[in-house]
Amino acid sequence: MPVVVFSPAKLNLFLAITGRRSDGFHELVSVVVTVDFGDTLWMEAEAPKSGEQGAGSRRAAFGLACSDPALAVDDSNLVVRAARLFAETTGWRDDVRFSLQKRIPMGAGLGGGSSNATATLRGLNMIAGRPLKAEALAGLAAQLGSDCPLFLQEAPVVMRGRGERVEVLPAAAASRLAGRRVLIFKPDISINTAWAYRRLAQAAPGSYLPPGEAEARLQAWMDDATAPAEALLFNNLEAPAFAKFLALPTLLAQLKSEYGLAPRMSGSGSACYALLPDGVPTAAVTAAIRAAWGPAAFVTEARIRG
Repeated sequence: MPVVVFSPAKLNLFLAITGRRSDGFHELVSVVVTVDFGDTLWMEAEAPKSGEQGAGSRRAAFGLACSDPALAVDDSNLVVRAARLFAETTGWRDDVRFSLQKRIPMGAGLGGGSSNATATLRGLNMIAGRPLKAEALAGLAAQLGSDCPLFLQEAPVVMRGRGERVEVLPAAAASRLAGRRVLIFKPDISINTAWAYRRLAQAAPGSYLPPGEAEARLQAWMDDATAPAEALLFNNLEAPAFAKFLALPTLLAQLKSEYGLAPRMSGSGSACYALLPDGVPTAAVTAAIRAAWGPAAFVTEARIRG
């Protein structure tokens, strides 16, 4: 029977890039949540036919179909890369057909590719009878990308290092985030993650937030049980993105002044988000976004998982 795995989008509610490492990666402290909006990945295994030559030592074949024709479905796709890594690690030999319903826009800072890779690992592990425990799955996910391990959690997390160190946010703090309504919106442009980090590194030294200050800000928010989610929001990757793509800060300032929202950019962009009070309609905000960014702007409402 096919296995169906939900592949959620993520939002960086707090993203402090604290410095550049000697290996070229950046150190960060980030509070990341996943939402109930995302992609869907179907997968179905097919055992080799009896008597097939070399069936005991054959290499599994992986085929991928995607609803978005713009997405490559060859070996460069993270679904296929994750499947090959799983097979190499576990000795899996059955062929698997994947079908990806793509909803998360690409180049958005919403973690779509990383989420798809982790969904692949989770699904194949289920099909194979769970040969890999949580720690081993996290290790494979980290090999595929810095954002991948966070998608193994269904609660808000804190990421540190280059993203590979993931801890579940303490329950009291997570309860202030879980279930919150959020509007996610993106212009018809994408921002390259490597470009954003490179521009940040080339900027003035003050562009980084010192590690001690980042941790102090996060701890202060966690310690204050009365502080709303809005008091946590921060992203110092906004500076390079906003300097080049002026449509981003212009709209965010408009949504703040006209609707009292606290919109921010997620990750390296170009997707942005705004936390919404319950009961507040979004039609006027959506209309303002499309008036500013055009009818091709992506807009969706979701809730934070927790």
